[in-house]
Amino acid sequence: MRRAMPKQNVLLVVVDQWRGDHIPHIQRADGRTPVLRTPNLDRLCAEGTTFRNHVTTTVPCGPARASLLTGLYQMNHRACQNTIPLDSRHDTLPRALRRAGYEPALVGYTTTAPDPRTTGPADPRYTVLGDTMDGWRPVGEFGPAHDAYFGWLAQQGFPLPPNRDDIWLPEGEDAVPGATDRPSRVPAELSDSAYFTERALSYLKGRDGLPFFLHLGYYRPHPPFVASAPYHAMYSPADMAAPVRAESALAEAEQHPLLRFYLENGLNRGFFQGAEGMVADLDEAAIRQMRATYCGMMTEIDDQLGRVMAWLDETGQWDETLVVFTSDHGEQLGDHHLLGKVGYFDESFRIPLVIKAPYQKGGGIVDAPTESIDLMPTMLNWLGAPIPNAVDGRSLMPFVRGETPADWRTELHYEYDFRDIHYSRPETALGLGMEDASLCVVQDKHYKYVHFAALPPLFFDLRADPNQFHNLAADPAHAGLVRDYAQRALSWRLRHADRTLTHHRATPAGLETRKRV
Repeated sequence: MRRAMPKQNVLLVVVDQWRGDHIPHIQRADGRTPVLRTPNLDRLCAEGTTFRNHVTTTVPCGPARASLLTGLYQMNHRACQNTIPLDSRHDTLPRALRRAGYEPALVGYTTTAPDPRTTGPADPRYTVLGDTMDGWRPVGEFGPAHDAYFGWLAQQGFPLPPNRDDIWLPEGEDAVPGATDRPSRVPAELSDSAYFTERALSYLKGRDGLPFFLHLGYYRPHPPFVASAPYHAMYSPADMAAPVRAESALAEAEQHPLLRFYLENGLNRGFFQGAEGMVADLDEAAIRQMRATYCGMMTEIDDQLGRVMAWLDETGQWDETLVVFTSDHGEQLGDHHLLGKVGYFDESFRIPLVIKAPYQKGGGIVDAPTESIDLMPTMLNWLGAPIPNAVDGRSLMPFVRGETPADWRTELHYEYDFRDIHYSRPETALGLGMEDASLCVVQDKHYKYVHFAALPPLFFDLRADPNQFHNLAADPAHAGLVRDYAQRALSWRLRHADRTLTHHRATPAGLETRKRV
């Protein structure tokens, strides 16, 4: 007998490096006029629920996506850098979906290194910075080397340069490497954002109305910071906010040894194709132009996402589909003299989250603290599938229904592991052991505490110092608060120690299973 097919549709949209403060719907709710134009994301917010106080529980890409797709804090999944394997014993969203009868499709990437106990050291996946998580059915891979995208470009007749990554150089032979005011050499109809959308539409049309679970990933607004025309000139640098930073990188570096390392070692070439020089040397004009380009890439994603939304509308599936829009992590964008996603500042960790569920009233904004580990249980909850007991997160569906659980968390938690990798060596520079190169954060609306395994802590009064310039950890007047927040961090770690089997216990009557509370 043929098993009944699942009936629900899910579209999980995961963009890359989209800051949480770049959501116009939230800005309007705060009474500010947004600069960013994202009509399709605006529609999603109007029909769904927007989570204003949402963070990834770790950075960069690989660890962040591991947490999102396992529901585990980094301290439990331990895939704490892009290059570090994910233990195969951990349950994942695609595995749980397969048990529920879905064949989860992936457009994009997950930046996952395989468990070496399931393969051998010659596996080519160990030569790249993370590959595809087991369990997905890839229907439009990007891959660590971007081979599928480059092949698609060639198939469309676009001439690839000898160094394929040079497609992200600005247009024109006289273009300065690293300049963000010139358009990309790739036209908008052949951009990587267009590629992902084409692959998504091909998959959805192939389903021909059958239920689906599609993880649709977009590479942007991840660097290199270059946008195709007309998006490269869509925003004026004059309309961009000035960077939030100390008067100099030298002054900023006084805050903490880890921050000093990144300020003294951050290179532009990781963010602008072909560029040289230091991130800390970027002047305000260059940062404003970069931010304008960043916004252009966001609008391009919005336009491409609009094509997927329009097709779901046309086929009558939009109203039947759970849509989740989020990012893997944020982007410093020049704040604190930094680019990328590093350290402990909010800009790296705060990300967007919008959930549109069928038959639920939309337009709501949730201020409760929510974390990326909540997404796996949320989607499984909505599908009626069991949530693995080991999961650290909790379903957000009560918020989508307009309810606030009485026992919801009151603070945010996130982690960062800064052990040496082949292109950055903070562990060595700071004289630390591999397992000492880590930090965790406990943050509520009043205070932020940053605990390091082997470096001095940080403590910020967010009401007096929202941008976190003044470390109060050594201030005797705040000693009691520092102690209290350190105890909170310890309790958090104890409470979330691995519980894969801890709900089972042996009794005189045999195995007993306790329900997770």
